[in-house]
Amino acid sequence: MKHWNIKVKGKVQGVFFRASTKAVADQLGVKGFVLNEADGTVYIEAEGDAIALDFLLDFCKEGPYDAEVSDVQVEESTDLKNFKNFEVIKKRN
Repeated sequence: MKHWNIKVKGKVQGVFFRASTKAVADQLGVKGFVLNEADGTVYIEAEGDAIALDFLLDFCKEGPYDAEVSDVQVEESTDLKNFKNFEVIKKRN
């Protein structure tokens, strides 16, 4: 089990990026969350096996149909949070 923090830049808000990410994560069995940041990026925390996370990352590099991804940054963390599911978060607290 790995924990990745992913930041996606480009035209990634207002194009169903969060909902699409949740659908992909659910199919892959990845747990965590996705949210829109105030700076226009999408932030994801994801936990799963290496293969599932690689597939999620591949999706993030393309995004849904109307997205235009310019950059994806990934940081692996040793801090597992043991998420129960994958959620779309409306706002960061």
